Amino acid sequence: MPDYLAFDPHPRAPVPLPPALACDSQFHVFGPREQYPVRPDAAYEMPSATWQVAQKLHATLGIGRGVIVQATTYGADHAVVLDALEGLNAGGPRRYMACANAVVLTERDDAYIQKLHDAGVRGARLTRGSLGIRLSAAGQERIFARVKELGWYLKVQPEPTGIAGQLPAIESLDMPVLIDHMGRADPARGAADPSLARILELFGRGNFWVMLSLSEKLSKIGAPWDDVVPLAQRLIDIAPDRCVWASDWPHPVSVQQPPNEGALLELLYRFAPDAATRQKILVDNPARLFGFDSA
Repeated sequence: MPDYLAFDPHPRAPVPLPPALACDSQFHVFGPREQYPVRPDAAYEMPSATWQVAQKLHATLGIGRGVIVQATTYGADHAVVLDALEGLNAGGPRRYMACANAVVLTERDDAYIQKLHDAGVRGARLTRGSLGIRLSAAGQERIFARVKELGWYLKVQPEPTGIAGQLPAIESLDMPVLIDHMGRADPARGAADPSLARILELFGRGNFWVMLSLSEKLSKIGAPWDDVVPLAQRLIDIAPDRCVWASDWPHPVSVQQPPNEGALLELLYRFAPDAATRQKILVDNPARLFGFDSA
């Protein structure tokens, strides 16, 4: 397993703080191997990135809600997510929900899936094949059907080359579909990037969403990631009601030092300079997509 760089251990608060009930729409949690066994072919692990550390991070950032996304590290075994949901939601209203790895819908029985649903899982993520979980066409079709039965959303992680090549399999789906990491569009290509062009087309269907995240890896010029701003603004301009933001903490498979989360929120403020749009991206949109209001 390669060595990757760890998250910044000293997050700072953004200026200004985000609105109340702002949501981090994707972060991952891990734990010690003896408690949470790692898949034999896992691409990475980060046992220091526990839900307790994430809780402190969100308190510093002023984040009031979050979505735990199952790491490929654990495959279909969602014990770390279930424990995190229990801990983060203890003693109050449900402010944390989760997204499963889609492979669980092909490997576990209905009772286990119901357990995930009852705990606050409302989505299933198709992860990129290079991280070790590959699905057959039949497996994907089973996942699509099961996601629809459950009333969940489908989440799609783009390949490093961009999401354009993955879209033929999902573009006709009639369920909410969340595209991660701005589709990994290339900011240097601007409007000519095929992944960006396809996302903008799919926005017209009404059920496609995009996650504003991974700016530090999409950027070709580095911090403060100026080249990513026009890309994000284009997505927001076309579909301000279907964009959400995520830290992607603890920034898995990072070969360069991950950014400070306070700086990432301040980058979002550059994407969306007006308070009304930030309210949509950070509060209203995730509440609607993930089901916080109904929870």
